Amino acid sequence: MSTLIFRSMAPVLGVALMVVSLLVLLGGHNAPGGGFAGGLIAAAAAIVYAMARGSEAVRRLLRIEPLGIAGVGGLIAVLSGLSGPATGRPFLTGLWLPIGVFGTPGLFDIGIYLVVFGAVTGLALALEADGEGAS
Repeated sequence: MSTLIFRSMAPVLGVALMVVSLLVLLGGHNAPGGGFAGGLIAAAAAIVYAMARGSEAVRRLLRIEPLGIAGVGGLIAVLSGLSGPATGRPFLTGLWLPIGVFGTPGLFDIGIYLVVFGAVTGLALALEADGEGAS
């Protein structure tokens, strides 16, 4: 059972962690970070919320099974890599839009972000649910 202060502050901390995770994701090509680090930070937000409110509260908040999120992320990452062979270039070749702002490296990072977030969150929620049943 968590304390009243922790249960009250968990949503605030979760939102702050999600904002930081998005900043790390978006800054990944120009600074340390990217999809993997951002996904871990986002998973930490879900884990903090699960510690305060329980795994079912996180599942209700997500509305999609975490492993489903990981699967969609894997599909996005693979599809971003296949854009290279579709244009006669090697797999995972970085292709940019004509304006040079966004391209397949960004899509790949988003896919990895979702894979890491979904896999780590799914594992943590499974362990949390197992712990809830044991007590």
